[in-house]
Amino acid sequence: MDNELLLFDRIEVIKSANQKYDLENNAYLSFSGGKDSTILHYLLDMALPNNRIPRVFIDTGIEYMMIREFVMGLAKSDDRFVIIKPSQPIKPMLEKYGYPFKSKEFAHHYGIFQKSGKTLSVLKFLQENEGGTNNQFIVCPTKLRPLFEEEHKLPFKVSANCCRKMKKEPAHKYEKESGRTIAITGMRNAEGGQRMSIKGCILTDKNGNVKRFHPLIKVDDEWEEWLIHTHTHTIALAKVYCQPLNFKRSGCRGCPFALDLEEQLELMELYLPNERKACEIIWKPVYDAYRKMNYRLKRVEKVKLF
Repeated sequence: MDNELLLFDRIEVIKSANQKYDLENNAYLSFSGGKDSTILHYLLDMALPNNRIPRVFIDTGIEYMMIREFVMGLAKSDDRFVIIKPSQPIKPMLEKYGYPFKSKEFAHHYGIFQKSGKTLSVLKFLQENEGGTNNQFIVCPTKLRPLFEEEHKLPFKVSANCCRKMKKEPAHKYEKESGRTIAITGMRNAEGGQRMSIKGCILTDKNGNVKRFHPLIKVDDEWEEWLIHTHTHTIALAKVYCQPLNFKRSGCRGCPFALDLEEQLELMELYLPNERKACEIIWKPVYDAYRKMNYRLKRVEKVKLF
């Protein structure tokens, strides 16, 4: 689809959803400060001029400082921005509920293994990957299988709860308190992973109530770059997306789930050394395990914390 036509299409999708579900009174934009949610912030204004839809930012303490400063700057001149926090800081939360490791799928099953041993779901996760690359998210990578043996068991708690405790629970609390139960997100199929399985832009719960609206689900990186380039006087991004960092995605700083974790840490070492040090402290048990296994991080790594 032509870029201009896709822009028109996305604007019409937002207008249609607003007419059908009253987004202006029932929804909020889940605003991370990243590229997708920033584009969506401006796209909502193109589709619904003068809308009062809240832009909700969860200040977890593990965003890049450039992201946080960008959001706080927007909030100073736009009272639609709402800043909320998780119930507890990242470090005690990780120690209590578990650290992320490899992926949400892996962390979920490894958490079960740590609590209950090799249950049926864990054994299924450990099966050989007969489905090829399309099956990579539902089976354990060969290199990580030894971790499911007692002699190689990780010495720290692992779970997929990090995002839930730091982001989803504060968001649900906001929904309950505000009455705005539809989250507008910048989710896109083009991001890959489990997002590829999302079929439509409207997601409902088992009762048929709309819970999520993903207006950007169909767009790709090329379209986003076109939109930014053609609206340079309107769309401003956080500095992490500019030179010299030039991030494609930001996400949580130093998150162990990141496929490009090594690259992120190298860039931080050069340009954001203090934030690199913070990552080494927050995620230390996971980073140590990654390096020991020569998985996702180089085996030999000298890091000066002080």
